[in-house]
Amino acid sequence: MTGGWTADLLLGGIVLLGASVQRLAGMGFALVAAPALVLLLGPSQGVLLSNAASGVISVIGLVDGWRRVRLGAMVPLVAAAACTVPAGAWVAARLPQQVLLAGMGALVTAAVLLVIAGTRVPALRGSGGAVAAGAASGFMNSSAGVGGPALSLYAVNADWTVREFVPNAQFYGVAVNALSLLVKGVPRLTGPAWLLVTAALAGGAVAGRALGDHIPERGARRIVLLLALAGGLTTLAKGLWELTVT
Repeated sequence: MTGGWTADLLLGGIVLLGASVQRLAGMGFALVAAPALVLLLGPSQGVLLSNAASGVISVIGLVDGWRRVRLGAMVPLVAAAACTVPAGAWVAARLPQQVLLAGMGALVTAAVLLVIAGTRVPALRGSGGAVAAGAASGFMNSSAGVGGPALSLYAVNADWTVREFVPNAQFYGVAVNALSLLVKGVPRLTGPAWLLVTAALAGGAVAGRALGDHIPERGARRIVLLLALAGGLTTLAKGLWELTVT
């Protein structure tokens, strides 16, 4: 739960930024917003809100592209994620806050660097690769709020085009975030905070779509990844600092 209007306004700004970049680039809410939400709300509530908001913005994005979803490819990804979401929630509930911060920061930083590098992993091809990517993504989404990089790596190795990736990523985002919330529950926020989050999601969806007409997709994705890298490094540094002083 946030404390006061200043924190609530900051929360709304974080959600607005995350929603805007995901609507703009087809991915990135959790990568951009989750580290900041964790720093503001703490690991448990920050990840929960990241799951909830990312799921909602994925629903909004899916309205335009649901006809392009490849359900056959999504089944093994979602099924594998369903098996590991409870494990991620279990781990997150039992680790100290500073360990969670350091772990989440490390996961985000490593995942973003792998996506930036376009890493090719033979094991992430075919149905076996879908299961491996879905399992990794489900665990990361439930424990740290960032399941997208594993899906992105699978898409790179499966040679998906951007046109193929975006609607399928939105569909996967709806499914895996719903699973995470089903296992862990919903975020605990004040009434004003919920109003601001709702308004920020709506505003971000509109802003991101409008910006998409003026910003090249490659440039937008570069912005998302750089913001995510900055957030991951900041969260990692905070977690390591707290570990050294406790």
